[in-house]
Amino acid sequence: MAGGLTIGQAAAFAGVTIKTVRHYHRLGLVDEPRRDTSGYRRYTSTDLLRLVQVRALAEAGVPLAEIGDLLDADPERFAAALADVGHRLTERIEELVARRDTLHRLADGDRALLPDRACAVLDRFTELGFPPEFVASQREGLVLARAVAPEFFDGFLTQLEHRLRDPGYVELWKLSWEALSWDPDDPRVDELASAMAEGLLAGRALMEAQSDFFSLPDANARYGVVNNHRADEAPTVARLTALIEEKLRAAGLDVPHQ
Repeated sequence: MAGGLTIGQAAAFAGVTIKTVRHYHRLGLVDEPRRDTSGYRRYTSTDLLRLVQVRALAEAGVPLAEIGDLLDADPERFAAALADVGHRLTERIEELVARRDTLHRLADGDRALLPDRACAVLDRFTELGFPPEFVASQREGLVLARAVAPEFFDGFLTQLEHRLRDPGYVELWKLSWEALSWDPDDPRVDELASAMAEGLLAGRALMEAQSDFFSLPDANARYGVVNNHRADEAPTVARLTALIEEKLRAAGLDVPHQ
């Protein structure tokens, strides 16, 4: 290559900018050519090849700090290093996909804070005819439960899924929402509490499976955060919940006191 290439020509042929070429020089990835008699640096075909190799590796996701050693490695180490970079890129891609999915779910508000399994439970509430306000309250409860009681969360979802497969309990659940309009001392509250406690006891094994969580020193506080959410806005439902808990304790279940 008579005379060699100017830095502008080398950059253009390598598909990078002059600023990038100089950055590669500063990092030691590409040696700076000697100056010719006119004082200009002239790039040979070997220099250009090195530029192209560096650019290709950088575009493939190899950190610039690793490129120099990689280009100087033997074929076996080169292949191993590329495999490692590929593994890291795969992890990064999975992380970015997860972030993108979270962004898409932000349109559904708090659902972005819940795993797919919990969202499926919320969808099932809607399919069964529960009012939107009820589903919203359950969503808030699930977000809180996942935050304050992660050890309990999967088992809690299992209980919800079990109850949603019981048509009788589903109707009682809907009635509990209607109880918002009842007076807290309405005798129907106690009757409903008895019926719901009986329904819960039908799945006693699922509740007992959570006994390890309920034995934690701060179980009462964590349980209370979830179970008392918005209790001050719904005194009748708060009384209903308290009556259900009393009946479960009377049946021998270890339910935290609030």
